[in-house]
Amino acid sequence: MVIVKTTIQGFLTAVKGMSLTIKHLFAARTSRRALDIRDENYFDQQQGVTTVQYPKEKMPIPEVARYQLEVEIDDCIVCDLCAKACPVDCIDIQSIKSPEAIGKTSDGSVKRLYPAKFDIDMAKCMYCGLCTVVCPTECITMTNQYDRSTQKLTDLIYGFSEMSNQEIEQRKEEWTRFQAEKEAAKKK
Repeated sequence: MVIVKTTIQGFLTAVKGMSLTIKHLFAARTSRRALDIRDENYFDQQQGVTTVQYPKEKMPIPEVARYQLEVEIDDCIVCDLCAKACPVDCIDIQSIKSPEAIGKTSDGSVKRLYPAKFDIDMAKCMYCGLCTVVCPTECITMTNQYDRSTQKLTDLIYGFSEMSNQEIEQRKEEWTRFQAEKEAAKKK
């Protein structure tokens, strides 16, 4: 009796699966119409194929989406808050101190550190947006760029620092010289 019951249940399950497959097969003859994500009927069930012919056709993306990170390095005060807030440690920052103020950002903040290195590894990034929230000068933002396909993971490391190796060495020497002069003045 158990064998007959199991056999009937298996047959009914196979019929149910096949009917769903056939239903989708016939529905695939038409395609869905494209809706904007802001449309109130966006999540309503529609019949038809949902495949998007990428790259000719793209899915609409929400305005508040979280995608590729971008840094306006001229507005960065190299405070390192974004790297500290990052839960996956994908932001790598190295700074060099300056003896005097080196400029101002667009919001009026004084810059006293040079960004020797400012790299973001988008392969590690979990797109949480915490780095954008803690930035006091709002220089790190999320863009609407989402297609950065590549075959090498190292291509997903974006460097935003514009300093050359010579500049880095020069700034380090300036700071060392300033520290030495400061120590010499203390000893007098």
